[in-house]
Amino acid sequence: MDRQQQLPKLFIVVPCYNEEEVLLETIKQLSNTIQELVTSDLVAKESKILFVDDGSRDKTWAIIAKASVANEFVTGMKLAKNVGHQKALLAGLHKAAEVCDCAISIDADLQDDITVIRQFVEKYHDGYDIVYGVRDSRDTDSFFKKNTALFFYRLMERLGIQLVYNHADFRLLSTRALRELLKYEESNLFLRGIIPLLGYSSTKVYYDRKKRLAGESKYPLKKMLSFAFDGLTSFSIAPIRLITSLGFLLFFIGVITGSYALFQKFLGATTEGWTSLMISIWFIGGLQLISIGMIGEYIGKVFTEVKRRPKYAVDIDLLERPILSRERDNIIHLEEKDG
Repeated sequence: MDRQQQLPKLFIVVPCYNEEEVLLETIKQLSNTIQELVTSDLVAKESKILFVDDGSRDKTWAIIAKASVANEFVTGMKLAKNVGHQKALLAGLHKAAEVCDCAISIDADLQDDITVIRQFVEKYHDGYDIVYGVRDSRDTDSFFKKNTALFFYRLMERLGIQLVYNHADFRLLSTRALRELLKYEESNLFLRGIIPLLGYSSTKVYYDRKKRLAGESKYPLKKMLSFAFDGLTSFSIAPIRLITSLGFLLFFIGVITGSYALFQKFLGATTEGWTSLMISIWFIGGLQLISIGMIGEYIGKVFTEVKRRPKYAVDIDLLERPILSRERDNIIHLEEKDG
């Protein structure tokens, strides 16, 4: 049997949202990486880079469409609208699971070191189904981002949620790991928490995170906080239990203070206190609103899950029907006209 036929077909899945400034360099570097892997007889020559356009508003899709004709390693999917990083990544992994032997996910900004992709593939050949890319240092991150990330990982650990410390979405998954992942059908996706639940053999590869090549981060503070909160509420009911415990504690304190107030009344030592009354009302009222909001967050997630709506809709899939040169030119013309 031909050696190439025995080699695994690798797909590198890259979710993209408004990445026109960095995409050409990303295509170049990842293409060179796959070419080196093919030359080294580590992956099959049919390996691909699958770019998933998450409803970009710039020329991201035009660049992908053009590259898919000129570059044998490039293919792409265009989602009908923006659905968010995690769902776009899942869409790419879903497609990859149908045609590849293993898949690597990586962000388009290439802050994750692509030179360790070779180590990922070597670990796959060693029999590992999951290879985590772990940041050896966060020197390129700001002081705020570095310390809030540290707090998040420690909090999740204290709550009993299994995460790989300093790991984002740079990882390799074998086909059977991908298929197992697709059995998790929740709408509130937190892939970093789901992957460790798969239970297959795993290992880690360490690397230094680099600065973004160009453009701006697609994860500002608001999105980072929302992402962290989704991870917390999707994997733990600890916040609700904390509220319950706090409720019992306040009830206990209320019984004590109430008993003391009655005792003082019987002794005739009470005076009317507007300040203490108002503080109590505002404190309890605020606590109740926080508690209701937390419970409402969980109810909202249940509401989202039971509807079972599709996570994404695919507009164009170049794996199903490769784009023709004439169609590519039309897409580029329209993109430039809209721009």
